[in-house]
Formats: sequence, structure tokens, C-alpha cells
Amino acid sequence: MKKHLTILTITLLLFAACKKQFSAPLPDTKWSAFDSVKAVALKSTINGRIEGVYAITNANGTFGDTAVLKWSYTANNSDTTFHLSIFCEKEVGYFICEAKRLDTNILFNGYWRKMVNTQTGAVRLTMSRKGGADKLLNNIAFVPSDTIVINGVYSNGTGIPNQEISLKYVRPLYRAKPLEIVAHRGGGRTSDLLPASENSVEIIKLASQFGAAGVEVDVRFTSDGVPILFHDASLNERVVQKCGLFGDINHYSYSQLSTLVRLIKGERIPTLREALNAIVYNTPINFVWLDTKYKGNMDLVHAMQKEFTAKALAIGRKVEICIGMPDNDAVNNFLALNDYKTTPSICELSLEDVEKTNASFWAPRWTLGKQNEEVDKVHAAGRRALVWTLDVPATIYDFMHHGKFDGILTNYPSVTAYYHYVRQ
Repeated sequence: MKKHLTILTITLLLFAACKKQFSAPLPDTKWSAFDSVKAVALKSTINGRIEGVYAITNANGTFGDTAVLKWSYTANNSDTTFHLSIFCEKEVGYFICEAKRLDTNILFNGYWRKMVNTQTGAVRLTMSRKGGADKLLNNIAFVPSDTIVINGVYSNGTGIPNQEISLKYVRPLYRAKPLEIVAHRGGGRTSDLLPASENSVEIIKLASQFGAAGVEVDVRFTSDGVPILFHDASLNERVVQKCGLFGDINHYSYSQLSTLVRLIKGERIPTLREALNAIVYNTPINFVWLDTKYKGNMDLVHAMQKEFTAKALAIGRKVEICIGMPDNDAVNNFLALNDYKTTPSICELSLEDVEKTNASFWAPRWTLGKQNEEVDKVHAAGRRALVWTLDVPATIYDFMHHGKFDGILTNYPSVTAYYHYVRQ
């Protein structure tokens, strides 16, 4: 028996040693021109004028034929960093760049990633004076005959960028019908090898760069009653680094978790307050789905919902924060709120439960189908409908073009944004 156990142990150790570890580290984006003292930040008034649908050329089909260019920002007190994101259809590819002005040119420096694999690389783009920078920098209106062109180079992996890519403006972004693009677990799953861990403050700050206008976060409570963000019921190595703790997360105090536990990328498990504070003051996110993973009283979460809705309004922002109801226990706890009828909420259950709770949104699982008749009923009652969780690009496209949902929850907001904004 011992011999068999020894052989099994050796086999498992060999398997662990040979198991391939996948990663998609951010490439080195150092660029002397971009980092020079002469390069200065762009004014925010320029950004929206670059947005649009562009044709991709000179990239040998690496990213497909068409791209969507969209701006976002990350604020830190009085300092705001603007990011240009480029969303592609092929292999769920995207670019994230910062922008600066250098003399008569606009420079875009960053990286690209494909979500279906671990491919990534650096990118350096330039809009020259003749390519449209002159009119953008001098606030001169474009006319139909103008051509907006961005040229540059990209690398594969850690190499120096030397492969050509060009982007040529084709038309404005689609704006006819709004779509709530909601990023799962604050911006994406840890398993997708993103630069930050799921349900972290850091991933929330990246969500809009990935194409999201909203985020879904998972709310649990510590043993001493602090609401935190965490998806799984227990501590495990899928979500956190080895720490010696195990078992249900609600058995630990916030002090224990904050001191002893780190998420996969090294972040602390955030409180709900920290997450909402980042959303309101650091990002352009305007929609929040609080997915209640706990059982019990909703008063504290509801109080924070109202507090941060008011804080957003106080600084001129409208952030819709909704309490989620994934099961019957959540429905009963929600109904116990004194003002549940006027509280923004999302109900995942039946249309009867949606009506009973006066939910703002109905949110069924995507496997139930497009359910256009049911969505029509929701709309007729003055409510909206979200579907979760769509990740397969073809399914996202199908629901978007043949369904009637007002929003999509997804781990791939970049390709969802691409399909939405290229519509005509």
C-alpha cells in the first residue's frame, strides 16, 4: 500500500512540475519619444473627436480589418490619465494606450492583448499633423473630405515594436440605441490573466479601458460585519495566494483578511466602500451591479448604495447602483427594506418576482435564450433587461442583433463594445 502511495505521490509531483504555467505579462512599453519632457498630456476636449470606427491596414490581418477607438480615463484627485482603447473582433483583441502631444504629433503608447490566448505585445502609434493632429490640437472642425490616419508599429511578445499597423477613420461610433456593457467580477476573471485580480479595486479601474460602462461585483460579509468583494464562498488558490488560511471567507474578520490574505496579483481583498469610492471618484463607470453572495440583512449595503449615489451626484456624475437578487433568500431580504419599492435593483428570478420587488432590471441567464417576448413585457412595464454571462463572441453578436436586452454582463467587454459600436 505504501509503495502504491509513494508512486502516486511521485506521479503527482512530476505532473505539477511539468504542468505549464500560463501568463500574459504586460510588455515593456518604454518609448523615448513618449517619455521625453517635450511630450505633454492631451486636453480632454480632444479625446472624443478621435473616437470612431477605423479600418485596419498593414497588420497582415493580425487584428482583423476593423477596429473601434474609444476613450476612457482614470482620475486621481486633480490628476487625470486618459486612455485610448482599440477594440478588435479577431480573437477578442484590444489595445490600451496613453496619449501625449509631441510638437505637432499625437503619440499613443501602450500594449495589445488577445483574450483567447496569451498573445500580447507593445504598440507605438502616431497621428501626424497631416493625419489629423493639426486640426485636433488646434480645435479646428473636421470636414467630410478630411482623412484621420494613425500609423505605427507593434511587437509580438517582448520584442521591439517593428511590425507596421495603420488605422484610418471610417465613421462615427454607433449611438442610436444604448447598451449597458457590464464587466463581470469588477472587470474580468483572474483566470483570464488580466493585469489585476477579479473583484479588486485595481481591476475596477481598468474596466472602462476594457470597454465596460458598468461593473458587476460580488458582495460578501466578514465575520465582523464588513461588506467585501469576493466571488467564491471560501478562500482558495484560484483567487488568493497561498496564505495558510482556508475555509469559508465569512469565518474571518476583516482585519485577518486584510493582514494575511492577498489576491492572486497581490492586492488586498477590498471592502465594498473602497470599491464604490473608486468607481465614483476614479472612473467613468456609471452602472454597478451589487451581486449579493451573502444571506441576511441588506440594510448596510443599501445604506452604502444610497450614500455613493448621492456622492456621485454631488460631483456631477450619475452612477446607477443596483442591489442584485440572485435567489429567493435575497428577494425576501430585499423586501424587508422599508423603501424597497424605490430602491434600484436587479432580479434574476421570474417576472413575477421582478414585479413583486419592483426591480429596475430583470436579469436572466443567457442559457434560457433571447426571450424576446418576456423582454417586451419587461419594457412595457417600464423596466430594463440584462442578460448574463455572455462570453462567446458569436453568441454576443447573436443576442445583440437578434435580441432585445438593454445590457450584457460579460467577461469580454472589449469584443462586446466592438460589436456594439460598429453597428450601423
